[in-house]
Amino acid sequence: MAGVGTALSAVPRRVILRAADSRRLRRFVDRYGMRLGAARVVAGETLDECIPVLRRLNDAGLHANTTLLGEAIPDALGAAAAVQEYEVILERLATEELRANVALKLTHLGLCVDEDTAHTNLERLVAHAGRLGQFVRIDMEQSEFVDPTLRIFGRLRAAGHANVGIVLQAYLYRSPSDLERLLPLEPNVRIVKGAYLEPAAIAYPAKRDVDTAYVRLVERALRGGAYVAVATHDERIIRHLQAFAAREGLERDRYEFQMLYGVRPALQRSISAAGYKVRVATPFGPDWYPYLMRRLAERPANLLFFLRNLARG
Repeated sequence: MAGVGTALSAVPRRVILRAADSRRLRRFVDRYGMRLGAARVVAGETLDECIPVLRRLNDAGLHANTTLLGEAIPDALGAAAAVQEYEVILERLATEELRANVALKLTHLGLCVDEDTAHTNLERLVAHAGRLGQFVRIDMEQSEFVDPTLRIFGRLRAAGHANVGIVLQAYLYRSPSDLERLLPLEPNVRIVKGAYLEPAAIAYPAKRDVDTAYVRLVERALRGGAYVAVATHDERIIRHLQAFAAREGLERDRYEFQMLYGVRPALQRSISAAGYKVRVATPFGPDWYPYLMRRLAERPANLLFFLRNLARG
């Protein structure tokens, strides 16, 4: 079985990401995947299933964000329905007094229809969140959506909405320039490595180059006055950035560490126990298949866990 694990670890990332578009595989996984392994990284298919997970994370000293999984909604009616669902989520988080915020994708709110639709829908949610004392993070998607996402974020900040954050992907060559344009806004920015299949013409293909770009981006964001959500499970990078923040004299309320639900929970707890703020990304919803495939692509060895459960099923 160890040999199988090694072989699965060598599965090219691009192969797994392309599988995310396979309708046949999706039908099969949609039918069996949640009970056979997807529940390891997805907190259920409904909000009622997700809330107890968020509560357990809070009870363990961890913060959370939650996402209603879904993207690429092709019509305005579907986007409007997603807005209504997110309003319910925001109200439930406030009512339950959970230390959790919302993260969402603009293609879920109508960006595939047009930019103004996504902006109108997002501003409605950000305003609603503000009245509830809640925060909204705009997730970053494929490279084709970066410019409109940044424009919408800028419009919201210009309109006086402070309770909204953004994401930058370190594997894109453009991200340092994007960060420089954001810094005057003193943004709340999550920095990730990047989980979409992008061509080498616009994104670093090698992991070592992505890691280097990631550290540089976080360091520049911290030095530039941003609040930084450091999204990584790499202990080497985490230790480096902890030491960097200490050398720079940065208080721990200037940044936090973010990790994924179901990925290295012991590491999450140990960093939190050391006095750092740790937030766990805890998505839910019936449209979880693309999310699962991106998680498998980030760490292909996870395929072994998933396939074992399929075999047992």
